Amino acid sequence: MSTFVDPLVVGRVIGEVVDMFVPSVSVSVRYGAKHVNNGCDVKPSMAVDPPTIAISGNHNQLFTLVMTDPDAPSPSDPTMREWIHWIVVDIPGGTDPSRGREVLPYMAPRPPVGIHRYVFVLFKQMGVFPPVPPPAPRSNFSTRGFAAQFALGLPVATVYFNAQKEPASRKR
Repeated sequence: MSTFVDPLVVGRVIGEVVDMFVPSVSVSVRYGAKHVNNGCDVKPSMAVDPPTIAISGNHNQLFTLVMTDPDAPSPSDPTMREWIHWIVVDIPGGTDPSRGREVLPYMAPRPPVGIHRYVFVLFKQMGVFPPVPPPAPRSNFSTRGFAAQFALGLPVATVYFNAQKEPASRKR
């Protein structure tokens, strides 16, 4: 367990985004050939399209995926914490978000200044998710509040990456 949770504590994901939890589901996140592991760097130009995500579990389990940026607009002054980038519900276990229902379309990372953390949080649902409107605005979202509102409990998996603005001359 500690190998999964420790980087989340050091990266302040546990504390600022979610409470302490015990991972019980494996989730694999990839942007192209880049496998996302806690604290790795991903260039925004690599994350323009939604990542490929594989979720363990069996088909009769349903999951909710939330992607958020707790460092908006700047890590030193996160007045828009959290900026919500993506919400997908009703994802069957053993599949990926394309098999779920997108509540909020994917928004690629666009960190204006500093190094931002982009956090994927996976929750196990107790049943089919109710119809909900997408959050508006995207700023000042609360992963904890969302989980409480829909009785999702603690996360079952979380992974995050870091990204910062790329110099215009180096974008590829």
